[in-house]
Amino acid sequence: MEEKKNTMPLLGEAFPELAVQTTEGPMNLPCDLKGNWFVFFSHPADFTPVCTTEFVAFQKRYDQFKALGCKLVGMSIDQVFSHIKWLEWIKDVLKVDIEFPVVAANDAIAMKLGMLHPGMGTNTVRAVFIVDPEGIVRLIMYYPQEIGRNIDEIVRAVKALQISDAKNVAVPAGWPNNELIQDKVIVPPPADMKGAAKRRAGEYDNFDWWFSYKSKDA
Repeated sequence: MEEKKNTMPLLGEAFPELAVQTTEGPMNLPCDLKGNWFVFFSHPADFTPVCTTEFVAFQKRYDQFKALGCKLVGMSIDQVFSHIKWLEWIKDVLKVDIEFPVVAANDAIAMKLGMLHPGMGTNTVRAVFIVDPEGIVRLIMYYPQEIGRNIDEIVRAVKALQISDAKNVAVPAGWPNNELIQDKVIVPPPADMKGAAKRRAGEYDNFDWWFSYKSKDA
């Protein structure tokens, strides 16, 4: 018998084509979301405490994602009726109305994304894929079952990717609260000696010719 292997798209590759059932009806990913950034995230199981805290946290930041033109799509290997009942529970008990679809996946879908946690049966890991408007995977985060994600970091990552694309810059650690350059962004290093000389002459703020930075709005 051929051994099943987890596979996953790499950074810069296309998000796999998936025909899925969700709490808001059938979807074809990524084509149904073409033209939008989206965050596709998995959780181990419905009706579990850590996953519940994550879904509430995602919903509390729903408007922030919306302002970035970024859709949210959740997923676990639970049936749609389980997702619906869980979302109803969250609304009734926690007074939070989940506004994004949740995919009812199967093992085949989870295997395409490398989401099955070895030794944990059919539970999926806490995976996050940030996908750009062309359907390309731009960032991947994986967490174990016992550790909940920081949703503010996911918002920050979407913002950073969008700024990096729009301005052709790199984004420093902890942006927009970096210890060295605060909310500024990093200019790509020069490609030749003439470019290095221009940096030394003050083309940008810098610590040295290879570490130049500017306002994110410049």
